[in-house]
Amino acid sequence: MQKTYKNRPPPDRQSHSMSTEPIRFDTKIAVLLREDLEPWQRLNVTAFLVSGLAATVPEVIGEPYEDGDGVSYLPMFRQPVLVFEGGKEMLTQAHGRALSRALPRAVFTSDLFATGNDRDNRAAVRAVPTAGLDLVGLAVYGPRNGVDKVLKGARMHP
Repeated sequence: MQKTYKNRPPPDRQSHSMSTEPIRFDTKIAVLLREDLEPWQRLNVTAFLVSGLAATVPEVIGEPYEDGDGVSYLPMFRQPVLVFEGGKEMLTQAHGRALSRALPRAVFTSDLFATGNDRDNRAAVRAVPTAGLDLVGLAVYGPRNGVDKVLKGARMHP
């Protein structure tokens, strides 16, 4: 589960030069998916989960992008998103660990595949007690070691 990602820092906006110094993040963005999801479900769940982090944890977002012609693009995460997989029990355990550590988190339950909008999604999650959530995805953000402990036993998504 432990991999170190070293990325180059963003180019200086004035000089557009690239530094060769690697960045080592003190934090981690991770998504845990249930291993029995269809490929389209994995992509959909991942997109929904990370949108929750992007919307509520502003420090995960980098600066806007600009190409060589000056065309602007939206900012994205400032660090990699690591995707893991595990069984239903793994998701339940990871969810409990994320709650006990009070890490920012997003959940996706199996019920959400049957809804078609945000209002119904929220109602579907609200209708089930925490212990009864049928989790198919979990996103967490926080200190690297805390996220590693939440994901203990999970394996990197192939």
